[in-house]
Order: sequence, then structure tokens, then C-alpha cells
Amino acid sequence: MLEGWFLWFILFWVVVLITFMAIGGFFMFRKFLKALPKQDGKSDLDWQEYYLDKTIHLWGQPEKELLYELVSPVPELFRQVAKEKIAGKIGELALEEKASAINHDLIIRGYIQATPKRDHKFLRKKLDEMQIDIAPYEHLFD
Repeated sequence: MLEGWFLWFILFWVVVLITFMAIGGFFMFRKFLKALPKQDGKSDLDWQEYYLDKTIHLWGQPEKELLYELVSPVPELFRQVAKEKIAGKIGELALEEKASAINHDLIIRGYIQATPKRDHKFLRKKLDEMQIDIAPYEHLFD
């Protein structure tokens, strides 16, 4: 029979492992939902990849550096995913507008639209740190 500190040690690790598995399962399920095809036959991830492939030649080095700077507050574990999602949204906007190159305006608009509403507070803070005027983009925060 388990008694004393060893019982508490085992119970602690059972709770920790179940918690970690639940968190991992949550993120895996979200990724699974994004990979499911929609009515048009493509998933959100397929469209994101499409926009990236179609607009990769429109990116210049300063624009890439601006995107890297904008996603710098994102934890490193999720930074690549965030960068791809934002770049995909920027690519979508560029294709809709038939842009000849990715510019700062497209990057800021794509960044705002690709960021979840719950993170807009941090987004505003980052744009303020970078001394970027957000007044022309206020309508995108709604």
C-alpha cells in the first residue's frame, strides 16, 4: 500500500502528465481542424500555402525583416507558425489587390487581420514600440 510522500509524488506526476497530454491534445486537435478540407476542397493550411507560394517573389529583404520583427514577441515555439499565418494573410491581400510588391502597408494590414482579437492589445503595443502609426488601421481592429 502506498503511503506518505511517495503517494503524493505519484499523484503529483499523474496530474502533471494528464495535464500535459490534455494541452498537447488540444493543440493537435486544433491543427487537425485546420487541415480538414472546406467546401472548396482546400483546407485553411492549403490556402495559406497557396498564398505563400504565389507571393514569395514579391517579398524584399526589408519586408521580411519587418515581418520577423513583428513576430518577435511570439514565443519561439510558435513563432514559425505565426509568421507563416501572417505571411499567408499578407499574400492573400497582395493577390486580391494585384500588388506588384509587398509593402509596409500590406504587412501591417495583414498582421492586424491575421492576429486573433484577444492578442490585439499586444499587437498595438508592438506597433507602438516600432513607432508605427496605427490611426489609418483602426477600422481593422473591430
